[in-house]
Amino acid sequence: MKYPVHEFNDAAAKYMKLLGSLKGKDILVILDIDDADAFYSIAPLSMAVHEQQGDMCVLCFSKKSEAFDAMNEVWDLNDSLKEGLSDAKTEALRAFMEAAEKKCSGKFAGIFRRPDMVLKAGKGFFEGEIELPINSKWHKEYRLKELQETAKVLWKDVYNIKKNERIGVGFCLIPGKEMLKGSLEDYLDSYLISRAMMEACNKGNVFVSASTQRQSMLEDPERVSELRATLLGCELEKDIDEDVFRKYRQLSKLLRLDRIKPVDATFFVSSKGYPGRHLFGERIGYPTLNRKSRWQSPGQILYKLDFYSQSKSEERDPMARVGFTETIPIDIFIETNLVDWDDIRRRNQNIKDILDRCDKVFVKGKVMGKHVTRLEVNLVKPDGTRRWVRRSDTDVREKINKEYLKMTGIKAGNMANIPGGEAFLTPESIRGKFVGDVVIHVDQSYVLNPKNPIVVECYGDSYKIIAGPEGIIKKLNERKDEAMKLLLESEKHKSMPQEIIDIKKRNFQRIGEFAINTNPKARLCEYLIVNEKIARMMHIALGSGFEPDRDSIYHMDIVFNAPRQMLDVYGIDSKGDEHWILKEGEFAVKNM
Repeated sequence: MKYPVHEFNDAAAKYMKLLGSLKGKDILVILDIDDADAFYSIAPLSMAVHEQQGDMCVLCFSKKSEAFDAMNEVWDLNDSLKEGLSDAKTEALRAFMEAAEKKCSGKFAGIFRRPDMVLKAGKGFFEGEIELPINSKWHKEYRLKELQETAKVLWKDVYNIKKNERIGVGFCLIPGKEMLKGSLEDYLDSYLISRAMMEACNKGNVFVSASTQRQSMLEDPERVSELRATLLGCELEKDIDEDVFRKYRQLSKLLRLDRIKPVDATFFVSSKGYPGRHLFGERIGYPTLNRKSRWQSPGQILYKLDFYSQSKSEERDPMARVGFTETIPIDIFIETNLVDWDDIRRRNQNIKDILDRCDKVFVKGKVMGKHVTRLEVNLVKPDGTRRWVRRSDTDVREKINKEYLKMTGIKAGNMANIPGGEAFLTPESIRGKFVGDVVIHVDQSYVLNPKNPIVVECYGDSYKIIAGPEGIIKKLNERKDEAMKLLLESEKHKSMPQEIIDIKKRNFQRIGEFAINTNPKARLCEYLIVNEKIARMMHIALGSGFEPDRDSIYHMDIVFNAPRQMLDVYGIDSKGDEHWILKEGEFAVKNM
């Protein structure tokens, strides 16, 4: 291990002893963005909190945050309300809560409760209700100059960050050992990656955060992050003419909650688990300006991605763009992102050019035990129009997707996988069988054994898993069950239009993505976000697609090894001519 793990474990153990039992408690930690030692101390501290069954939120900013000041005033006001104080502000908060509770069944007021413990990083200590020593002894610099250069390249070539833009960086807290299992070093690597991304742009405009993840999509989220999300969402919606938003508008005016503003660009590291169910979005929803549709989260409004069913109804432009990675090792982060991004985009365009000429794509494998990959992928819709072949979504240089705007007249946003490198589409239909023998992402990435792969039978408008590791299939089915429960909750509370509910149900059992991977620097690891980019490999996603009519409630990618399976991949155009992409697992395309 590249880090002194004994130092990490020792720090976590000492924090646990000082903290004691935290079951049911929520800890908020505040630190200055310049305080690197405090930032790295969050790693063992967060593991200690989670081992003691507590929740944690970390907010990191430069000197002062108006948004955090606003949240503090909301907590103060809620305390005053509970103490029986009656004035214009407490009555405004009471009115807003009561309006929301009509659909939230008594659960809404709980998110306004102040954190059980607030700690602020000072000189050598986290100070608050208790005092905890800052301990970053586990931290050790690794490939620092290359990591810093990679961060600069990403902000410049992938994001094109402007001087005065506000940036959000999300990092990972370390879960308890039961949830963490064997990936500690990768989590620790993510701290160095997040730190490099923080320091590579104007730190005065950066807001950094992290919160406890859940093992289930159905669990309640960490309370501070839930309040932040709810206030931001309601701030975006305060001019909507509905009772709950009229009541919020009055509260916002009295407390100046317009200090809570969205960022212009976000980078975050995704870890195992889920943020939990968002109560306001699930029970009430956030209307589009014309009230013809409703969103389920503030993030959906901010990013307004083209494949969201609501985007065609939303009159507002996208307000931010977003990119994310997983807790991938630093070596792989550098090697796959410190690249010529124009070259990656050119490779993606080469595959897109071929697919754009084809009506169908055929995939034929030669080797894979008793199961062999054989697929027929249809790219043409019944009305004769074509499914959109997309280049790798590692281009968030602008908030508005110009290609989609030109195609549809709709101003939708941009999202990036980091690293990137793929050409992909939502298949009109897909028939046959594929053998997933590399990795699948469910609540985290799971490595697949070629001797016991996931095998999926595709029937055109549905699929069935016919073989695979029992544990992974169980996880997959649990996620699908939870996703459907969330969808049915939205239907029950009418927080989404029935039209969108029906679309999501209709696509629930469909294949949502067919992709060719193109990144020549990506190499095999334990994380899907990298493996789905490895040049010459391929991936297919179950569930939600990347066009509005193929939206659903989950998206699970499965990567398969085209070279190992010796896959032939070629398309047929309307004249019957063949256009080859792979021959026996090797590119048949020039300049790849």
